[in-house]
Amino acid sequence: MLNIKFQKGFTLIELLVVISIIGMLSGIVMVSLQGVRGKARDAKRLNDMNEIVKGIHFYYDKYGQLPAADADSCCDGWNQAPCKADTNHTFINILKTSGVMGSVPDDPGGKPAGYADADCYGYAYYIYPAGSYGCNVNRGSFFVLGIRDMETSTGTYLGSPGFNCTGRNWQGEFEWVTGGYETDF
Repeated sequence: MLNIKFQKGFTLIELLVVISIIGMLSGIVMVSLQGVRGKARDAKRLNDMNEIVKGIHFYYDKYGQLPAADADSCCDGWNQAPCKADTNHTFINILKTSGVMGSVPDDPGGKPAGYADADCYGYAYYIYPAGSYGCNVNRGSFFVLGIRDMETSTGTYLGSPGFNCTGRNWQGEFEWVTGGYETDF
């Protein structure tokens, strides 16, 4: 009588097929997560802007003026975050040092690949004197706050409130932008 025992297990071919299927599925998941991560960073950016605008309002309520922008070595005098050329720089530092905000956030994306330290990217804040760029002088000084690089859009971000005067439209410079006049507070 012949005694044949069959070994239980997988063949090498079967294992390779399963491993290749798992590899393809994990690749698909990783690609789809990139879009989710970009949306999450954009949501954080919008939340940051909301908090910064509230901080600007609190500062105005406390001191009767808009917070001065810290002229840094980034982006032609705009207060920018992040600003890797100035390692001691904090975005709109006066909001933190005055006690209005515990910390002022930096863009979660950091500096985009290929950008120099002094290039314009991320969050930006600037305060203008009354009447600049054809804005109504009776409305007082005004600020512009914007995001240069949203990840889920190209050009104007759909939910951007925008900000412009007769002599300048900041929406063309930012993907998301807002602003406000002293008299709005």
